[in-house]
Amino acid sequence: MSEKSLTFEYCDKLVQDFEDVIERPIVGNSSTYYTGVDLGTAYIVLAVLDENYRPVAGAYRNASVVRDGMVVDYIGAVRIVRELKQEIEEKLGTELIYAAAAIPPGTEGLDSGAIKNVVQSAGFELTNLLDEPTAANEALKIQNGAVIDIGGGTTGISILKDGKVIYVADEPTGGTHFSLVVSGAYGMSFEAADSYKRDYSNHKELLPVLKPVVEKVSSIINNHVNGYDVKEISLVGGTCCLEGIEKIIENKTGIYTHKPKNPMFVTPLGIALSCTKEIIE
Repeated sequence: MSEKSLTFEYCDKLVQDFEDVIERPIVGNSSTYYTGVDLGTAYIVLAVLDENYRPVAGAYRNASVVRDGMVVDYIGAVRIVRELKQEIEEKLGTELIYAAAAIPPGTEGLDSGAIKNVVQSAGFELTNLLDEPTAANEALKIQNGAVIDIGGGTTGISILKDGKVIYVADEPTGGTHFSLVVSGAYGMSFEAADSYKRDYSNHKELLPVLKPVVEKVSSIINNHVNGYDVKEISLVGGTCCLEGIEKIIENKTGIYTHKPKNPMFVTPLGIALSCTKEIIE
């Protein structure tokens, strides 16, 4: 089996294990639990790993507390994170102490303080704060290539060489724009369009409608990888759940494009993998 296949196998198994423990948490005697807190535009996800960094529990909730990568409802964000934390704690029968979080690349000076405060106000000790595509690569384990995180509000680009991030960027195009296109095409409210877009049974019908937006994302990717020797793209983020999105991006960029199993969970798992017991002051 090729190194590339082994890499994707690791990530896909990690996601599969996480999906399993969301439904059936693993209650054990781990000495430490590490939590990844992913504050997304569409969803807030908490991924919990044991002392050996294996998934043991998780929870997520649809939310509108973040817009274009920025926290717009601080109180709401704290409330949801705290409720998800308590929900998992009750299932595991223990307190979750340590957490890591992530922000869109290039926004450190704009919103890192808000996200840090949300996590801490929800009752966690924050141990790491990194950009989203870099966090995703903790699960992807890409050595050379680009990690593209298409979230609800933005598309994050992270280029890696020899396992190190050498370039990051963030562009304001994401799932919100997909929903706006569906809303206009079908004469639906934004909320109805957003729900329609999330239904996998509608994806085959929606792909031609959304193709121009996916091609715009592809152009964004092309603009940022230009000048770098990128031979592989890995897609993460909830918006990448759209079936067939990887084929359009590969055709427009001319770069091999991989989409892991349920890309919505790759970043929160990567965040959890970056969690330690070294508290950020």
